[in-house]
Amino acid sequence: MLTRRQAIKTTALSTAAITVAPVMMAQNNPVVAAEVAFKLPRLPYALDALEPHIDARTMEIHHGKHHKAYVDNLNKVLAEHPTLAAKSIEDLVKDLNTSAVPEKIRPTVRNNGGGHFNHTLFWQMMSKSGGGEPKAELAKAIELNFGSFAEFKKKFAESASKVFGSGWAWLVVESKELKIISMPNQNSPISPDVLPSEVHDSSGKKLTFIHSTQQPLLGLDVWEHAYYLKHQNRRVDYIAAWWNVVNWDFVGDRYAKYKS
Repeated sequence: MLTRRQAIKTTALSTAAITVAPVMMAQNNPVVAAEVAFKLPRLPYALDALEPHIDARTMEIHHGKHHKAYVDNLNKVLAEHPTLAAKSIEDLVKDLNTSAVPEKIRPTVRNNGGGHFNHTLFWQMMSKSGGGEPKAELAKAIELNFGSFAEFKKKFAESASKVFGSGWAWLVVESKELKIISMPNQNSPISPDVLPSEVHDSSGKKLTFIHSTQQPLLGLDVWEHAYYLKHQNRRVDYIAAWWNVVNWDFVGDRYAKYKS
């Protein structure tokens, strides 16, 4: 028959064994969850920081649901491609149309890798203290390439409003020249060959034109999820409101970095 002291000792040993067992099992278990390659970045401001121009609920869904889905889907498709998963998101999207990315997964990487890269920039391109006009070298470059800031805004807004369905409008720099372009879905300016187009020379010979890598300076997401809660189908109103939160300091820094 156990004494009271023996009973207490036996109970303590059993409790310790139960506590240690899961730890030992985890250590001996060969299946260990790998850390994901890409993570959802934190917003550089509060969800309501861009009010009243961009509402908090839209920011919550746009960042926490849509951007997160791009990251999750990208990690999923790259789970069996460790070499690609080890790249930075910028290098991955740059290499999209090369042999580095297998054709079988290329559409998924384009949609979700592009979505992750584009949105990571997009959040930084806006600020609570944004709006106004660009300064210094960027202001001069915009005037040189478009005639005036007002003319640039007009052309950029036109490009954004004419995107059919879902896509982006971008201000990019290519070979020291500023350009306004639009792209469908989550295609990115840093992916060469995204939109090859066929042209003909003076003799009628068909040529394929491929754009080189363009560095995005400023981008506007015109997918409906970016504005529908507040503006419904009024994309023009969304574009007009967005100018009030453009982070020209960030855009100017990118121009200084990539202008040459």
